[in-house]
Parts: sequence; structure tokens; C-alpha cells
Amino acid sequence: MKDTFSGYHPVINMLYFTVVLIFSMFFTNPVCLVISFSCAFIYSVYLNGKKTLKFNLVFMLPMLIITALINPLFNHQGVTILAYLPGGNPLTLESVITGITAALMLITVISWFSCFNKIMTSDKFVYLFGRFIPAISLILSMSLRLVPRFKAQIKIISDAQKCIGRDMSNGNLMQKIKNGIKILSVMITWALENAIETADSMKSRGYGLPDRTAFSVFKFRKRDFYALIYVFLCGIYIFVSALLNLYNFTLFIAYFALCVTPAIINIQEDIKWAVLRIKS
Repeated sequence: MKDTFSGYHPVINMLYFTVVLIFSMFFTNPVCLVISFSCAFIYSVYLNGKKTLKFNLVFMLPMLIITALINPLFNHQGVTILAYLPGGNPLTLESVITGITAALMLITVISWFSCFNKIMTSDKFVYLFGRFIPAISLILSMSLRLVPRFKAQIKIISDAQKCIGRDMSNGNLMQKIKNGIKILSVMITWALENAIETADSMKSRGYGLPDRTAFSVFKFRKRDFYALIYVFLCGIYIFVSALLNLYNFTLFIAYFALCVTPAIINIQEDIKWAVLRIKS
């Protein structure tokens, strides 16, 4: 599906994810954690489809369980003793809750970062930071493209090696190891050559020079202005309420409204297009 929120100005995308990630990393209130995780999960499923469900079942769920179990093994603080471990240390309800909270916070941040990686493309990074920190913005934009490009390239190399009987599925164990090392060697060579070519290309274009101008397709529209005010007001209200420790119904509503914003924007756009198709 086409993501409408990604079509907003890069400043809005960056501001939104910065605010949401900061809140997700520091809020330990159970209601806030559930709200953030639910919204991050819904948005990641919308962006990535069934791949997200598979990733959550194969990686995120075991990570949640392992992280939740590790804390009670090492943290024995608390007043509500549930049982005693074989070593004699108490298993407390507070340590269990802390472990679950830490685990939920971890997978929530990972889910938001998966959405961030999908929305904040390399051209948006260069647009936002190219004039201020050109070297770092280039490194960040290349890093964001690193994993997808490496995955695609290693598949090409593996398929090429498979045609001559030198991939990981051929031969005995030693032969498979040699074939794997060969594929990895080719991959590293390609990556180094690609990095040099990218650096030379950016240098020849005058990237990082003080007076260099840059073409941009991003325009700050009226909807971006409204989104900026909305995110700013929600963020300020949530921050002040949390600072005063006012974890009440209004804070939860504001936090939910902030976290669910991309999903609501996309759903509204999908409904609008569906109505237009029916009318046509």
C-alpha cells in the first residue's frame, strides 16, 4: 500500500519519529507502553505487510520472552515474593513486571525504528542535514541503504555462484564453507568498490561545498504546517504532563492520538480513494 504519511515534508517525518521514539524509550507507564507498541505494530504491518507478522513471531516474540525472563534472574528487588529460585534468591513480582516492561519497551522501539527506516529515505536525510553536517548525513543515508542493497547484491552473487556449482548448497561441509567465504569475499570487494565510487561521485558533484545549491522536490505545504502544529502541541502536552507525573486519562488520549497519527492519515486516504473509485 502507498503510505501517505511518507509524502509529508521530511521535517514533519523526522520530528514525528524523534518525538515518538524519545517517549517510547523513557515512558515506563504500562498504558503508555501498550499504546506505543500497538500503534508501532499497526503502522509497521501497514508499511511492510505480512513480513512484519513473520518477523514478530520469529524474532520479536522470543526476544520479548527472553528479555522478560532475564531480569528476574538477576534483579531480586521487590517486596512481593512469588517464589525462591534454586540458588535461594527470591523471585519478586516487581522484578517480573520490570522485566516485562523493559522487554515491551525494547520491541516497541525496534518496531518504531523499522517504520522510521522505511519512511526516512536517504534523499530525506541528505535534504535535512546535507547543508549542516554533509559528511554525517551522507554516512547516515548510505547506512540506511546498506542492508537492503547488501541483501539484494548477495542474492545476485549467490545466484551467479550457484550457476557454476559454487554456492552454499553444493559439496561437503568444507566445500560449503569455502563457497561461503568466496561469496563473502566477492561481497566485500563489491561493497568497497561501491563506497569508493559513491565518494568520488559525490565529490565530483561538489557535495559538502559551502556555496553548493541542491535541487529538492520537497515543498512545505499547508498540510505540513498543520501537522507541525499538531505534533508540537501533542508533544508539549505529553512532555509537561509526564514531567509533572500526571499520568491520567487526558495524557493517554493525547499519547494515543500522537502515536496513531500515521495510521489514521493512511486510513483516511485509503477511504477517500476507495470512495473515488466507487464513484468513477
